[in-house]
Amino acid sequence: MIIFIFIENNLYFALMNDKELIYVLALQNVPKIGDITAKKFIAHCGSAEAVLKEKKSNLMKIDGIGSAVLSDLFEKRHLMEAEAELKFIRDHHIMCHYFTDDGYPERLKHCVDGPILLFQSGNINIKTQRIISIVGTRKITTHGMAICENLVEALSPFNPIIVSGFAYGTDITAQKAALKHNLRTIGCLAHGLNQVYPKAHKKYVTDVEKYGGFFTDFWSTSTFDRNNFLKRNRIIAGLSEATIVIESAEKGGSLVTADIANSYNREVFAVPGRITDSQSVGCNDLIKHQRAHVLSKPEDVPYILNWNLETLTKPVQKQLFVELDADEKAVYNFLKDQGKEQLDIIALRCQMPTFRIATILLNMELKGVIRPLPGKLFEIV
Repeated sequence: MIIFIFIENNLYFALMNDKELIYVLALQNVPKIGDITAKKFIAHCGSAEAVLKEKKSNLMKIDGIGSAVLSDLFEKRHLMEAEAELKFIRDHHIMCHYFTDDGYPERLKHCVDGPILLFQSGNINIKTQRIISIVGTRKITTHGMAICENLVEALSPFNPIIVSGFAYGTDITAQKAALKHNLRTIGCLAHGLNQVYPKAHKKYVTDVEKYGGFFTDFWSTSTFDRNNFLKRNRIIAGLSEATIVIESAEKGGSLVTADIANSYNREVFAVPGRITDSQSVGCNDLIKHQRAHVLSKPEDVPYILNWNLETLTKPVQKQLFVELDADEKAVYNFLKDQGKEQLDIIALRCQMPTFRIATILLNMELKGVIRPLPGKLFEIV
């Protein structure tokens, strides 16, 4: 039941009345009932309140429902704890998005395990928006940081919303890059909105809420657990039309996010790397097993997503061209004079280590200044 609508910063929000919200919270709080089962109950009974007032024998008639699932569904503590959480929600002006409401993220509605109730802080409207998730290792390399930052900058003319997990490494690199280029960004949290993790990122909270917001389906009383991060990843994947993996070791949470995105039939991109780089193993495996598109240049993203490439190629190339740093200019001038040349020769003639030249060349490729050729050759575009 919706009882009123108000306008805040030109955005419309519909609020569920407190009574119904308490029942939704109580149902969400039952340990053995996940989002899939909760939605099945609600579809059968009509509302969360009706579920909690239904006879156990009637719920047992629902396909796939056994006594173990219902063992503590009717415990009074769920309603009591829901009332306490509702007070926290109202005291802290947290927005609640019920999975059938208009304000609930549209793409997440199509995810079978999307949360029945999603909590939001900040100010963002994600309806009919281009939304991409950028994920990767927490131990991001300088090479990976450059790729991530250049990618966000190159895609900025499309004005996408950048989604990530607000964690160390790739997450915060992507979200800081979004803020730098005046893009909206969403942090998906593995805990309630009463805390910030990691604490070192507290300094970014105000800006993220100003230019976007935070989403979570965890309560303020939720126990902080590493498994929360894996559960959180379904929201990162579910919000977006595409998930981009910048760097990943052989195993990692970003690969889980990529798998979830694939299960939702969303596009997945992975940045390839050298086979000797430990933080490229996961990306290379995604590509090898055809679970991700190769992301070799920024244009790959709008091309696959059917965005208008004119937006990317015309204004951005000119802007990025004039922002080459000193080393990039040296490489550019060398290639301008010599034409196409091999990586090792470029390193020798520009008097830079090979690993440094490899990073510079990749950065310049992402900026659209040079392109790779067979035989480790490079030339100016």
